Amino acid sequence: MIKYSVLSTGSKGNAVVIKNFIMIDCGVPFRQVKDYVSSLKLVLLTHEHGDHFRATTIKRLATERPTLRFGIPEWLLEDTIKCGVSKSNIDVYKMGVRVSYGKFSIQPFELVHNVRNCCYKIYFTNEKMIYATDTNSLDGIEAKDFDLYLIESNYEEDEIMERIKVKKETGEYPYELGVLHNHLSKEKADSWLMENMGANSEYVYLHEHED
Repeated sequence: MIKYSVLSTGSKGNAVVIKNFIMIDCGVPFRQVKDYVSSLKLVLLTHEHGDHFRATTIKRLATERPTLRFGIPEWLLEDTIKCGVSKSNIDVYKMGVRVSYGKFSIQPFELVHNVRNCCYKIYFTNEKMIYATDTNSLDGIEAKDFDLYLIESNYEEDEIMERIKVKKETGEYPYELGVLHNHLSKEKADSWLMENMGANSEYVYLHEHED
């Protein structure tokens, strides 16, 4: 079983620590990650939204751990450098290309969102996992028989459509329309998981909708 800690997920902030040494997303205050600072080896960032990319926390991590590595897609290079991370400590990934760190490797894939975003597959010696949030679709992403799936399950389709209907009837702006285009429903998440999971796979829903 792959050890993980969900420090926070959702609009209030996102950060997950894997095996105590890999952090995926950094959208939380520093106090929420401080217990892992000394053990971290790699911070993976996905996209520019503040609940996934908190500049003050990234800067503090870079200051307190000047040799800490940051793995990013190309579209986050400028923002990451602005946070005070040395360019020599940044690994810029190409989508679909697997990068080895010795005892583990990373493979990013671009996702559909309202800004450029990616998910990460992580391969350990005998285990593999995927992390994917903030997307409308996982079409084209395959992760057969992985050990751990950390996957967005933001809303139930019938429930959100009812919310939209009620708001339209009362003249209120239905912000949920944006959610439909930019986040993954439970139904889509479940369908994708059923297509990919093996008998012993574990899954965790992330980024569930909050009122």
